[in-house]
Amino acid sequence: MTPFLVFLAGLVIVLLGAEILLRSGTRIATMLGIRPIVIGLTVVSLGTSTPELAVGITAAAEGRGPLAVGNIAGTNLVNILLILGLSAAIRPLPIRFQSVTLDVPVMIASVAALILMSLDGVLTRAEGALLVLAAVFYTFALVRGARRESPGTQREFAEEFGGDQVPPLQWPGFAWQCATLAAGIAITVVGADLLVDGAVDIAKSYGVTDAVIGLTIVAIGTSAPELATTMLATYRNDRDVAIGNLIGSSTYNILVILGLTLIASPGEVDVGRDVLWIDLPLAAAVAVACYPVFKSDRRVSRTEGIVFVTAYVAYLASILALRT
Repeated sequence: MTPFLVFLAGLVIVLLGAEILLRSGTRIATMLGIRPIVIGLTVVSLGTSTPELAVGITAAAEGRGPLAVGNIAGTNLVNILLILGLSAAIRPLPIRFQSVTLDVPVMIASVAALILMSLDGVLTRAEGALLVLAAVFYTFALVRGARRESPGTQREFAEEFGGDQVPPLQWPGFAWQCATLAAGIAITVVGADLLVDGAVDIAKSYGVTDAVIGLTIVAIGTSAPELATTMLATYRNDRDVAIGNLIGSSTYNILVILGLTLIASPGEVDVGRDVLWIDLPLAAAVAVACYPVFKSDRRVSRTEGIVFVTAYVAYLASILALRT
């Protein structure tokens, strides 16, 4: 089987496992009585980042640190510039107050902290533990902030993640969902192994670095859950859900996904020179740019969405032209 087919097979398996994991995780949270808005802002944001976690841990375990870190930086650029940009180009996106006051500032702080941690060229388990600890505080703040959301926002999340079709907590059903969750994790891990092997072989075939592969086809591929969730929410006009998922996923990518990757890694994770000095600063610049865009009219206009998408296309073109 060619490296590209191995990569595609791994990607399909990863996305299948992530979908199973996301559905079962959401149903378990609903059975436990967790409010829909909290599920949408936390469980779904984490669930759509499962492919990045599986790929990151697998890549780090195989000594492919730049692929793991590059995938996080690349995915966040895909989330904000491409997916959020496409959503806004289709239909202008209103911005929740909490996105301006909490989500975007935390996203900016997360990228800045990651750059500072990476200045010595490696990331350690201790730094991973700090990122996960920060995620705990961020999640606590999200849950508290969810209580103050407007009735309209609460209703959107209830319609998207409500539990009308989910039975109350009963042991057989709960046990089945837990087993399904475990199966989703196992499927995702198997797919990630294939995806990383295929990505590495593609990099060798074309003479490019692991970081370039992580920033491009791996980042775009593992962002498929965010793309599907956001496009569906935009189509349904549940635009608070779309923004909440993207910003939450981008922040959790650094704090939880990369944090757990570092903790699970057998040793220090190499960042890669280009990722440190080009891609992470660019991800930070994009996060900073979100603040005035989000705060100005509390919306992302079609024009701003088109600018975001154009910026991502230019970034992708620069990688292909200068780093391959």
